[in-house]
Amino acid sequence: MYTIKDLYDLDHTLAKDYLLQFTYPWEALKGIKDMILALGPTLGDDYKEVAENVWVHKTATVFPSAYLGAPCIIGPETEVRHGAFIRGSALVGANCVVGNSVELKNVILFDHVQTPHYNYVGDSILGYFSHMGAGSITSNVKSDKKLVVVHNGTESIETGIKKFGAMLGDYVEVGCNAVCNPGTVIGRHASVYPTSCVRGVIPENCIFKNSGAIIERKAD
Repeated sequence: MYTIKDLYDLDHTLAKDYLLQFTYPWEALKGIKDMILALGPTLGDDYKEVAENVWVHKTATVFPSAYLGAPCIIGPETEVRHGAFIRGSALVGANCVVGNSVELKNVILFDHVQTPHYNYVGDSILGYFSHMGAGSITSNVKSDKKLVVVHNGTESIETGIKKFGAMLGDYVEVGCNAVCNPGTVIGRHASVYPTSCVRGVIPENCIFKNSGAIIERKAD
């Protein structure tokens, strides 16, 4: 339930070929910068290199006060709104929203991802049509600075990396002011209640309540 195949439809990101090299999504975090540097020059005339190693699609909207740090790619019809801070190593897909006071660092955002208000997203991968509510963040370093471990019930998966925020599957909804602790993995079509403190693996089609309880989503 926590492999790339389980979490993502790779037809909705320019990182498809890159991600196909890996089994688990966190394995891709270390190479995001190099992937963007290799991918950028191949994008064609629809993208403009607006600064060194910063490529923006001609249909994207970048507001004047937004900062785009290299390397990054901003996809078609995406909005990067006032005060957004892209620190670098960010691949942002098509029809995305990077909103007011949002900070991105070492991330892949699939198409139609929304991080619209006051979000921090670092060392993370956000799947197709995933959404982070206002003020929700990914915490990407443990307080004891030890390597991140993914916990799935009684199972513990050693990642071997120090910086690892969250892996959000396709169509994940994270409620306002929720915190995704280091090593969080949320399955497709899962939801997180507002103000929750999330950790470990949340199965697909489930709801994580702010009490910590996980319930299966009822069929429509």
